[in-house]
Amino acid sequence: MDAVRVALLREVLAGTEWLGATRRFAGALRGSVVSHGGGLLLVGTPEYEPWHLAAHLVDEAAWSGTPELAPTLVRHDARPSDPAHLAVGLGRLEAARRGETLLVVAPATPAAPLVERVSDARRAGATVLSLGPGQGELPSVAHEVLAVPDGSELDLDTVQHLVSAAAGENALPTPRGRRRFRDRVARLAEHLTAPPPARW
Repeated sequence: MDAVRVALLREVLAGTEWLGATRRFAGALRGSVVSHGGGLLLVGTPEYEPWHLAAHLVDEAAWSGTPELAPTLVRHDARPSDPAHLAVGLGRLEAARRGETLLVVAPATPAAPLVERVSDARRAGATVLSLGPGQGELPSVAHEVLAVPDGSELDLDTVQHLVSAAAGENALPTPRGRRRFRDRVARLAEHLTAPPPARW
């Protein structure tokens, strides 16, 4: 989803709780990775790997000048023969430490072994954010939660687009005075003319 589609989606969602909720969550994500500077770990479930969100966060990190937003995608079935950006396994969660941020994305309640690893990462000092159903044990482990329950007006993929776009935008200082509109147009033009992202 490109910047124009995100802007159109935001117009459609104006007046709903989704815009504020996704911006708050994105602000918590951005604030954690920027203030702690320890890196962002992104993990899903064995059935759902958030590689698409990883790609969008890499783009937003580059466009916003906030390299801390570029995540390390942690995979359940990573193999040493995989390309480097896809070869990070669950052992990376065991190595998580203070200053790191762990974002868990799950369309359904994660199984106990993943929740245990996430809980261990929190005890080691990592900041944990959860994007998913909002039920089960994971929300009680997370510092920040954005619930996307089954049957919501928006699906998990759409919410991820809103969060990643807001995380990149929120990294920019708020323009003041007469240049505000011109700055927004310039940023949109840069967004639209940027080279296509690398494929995952």
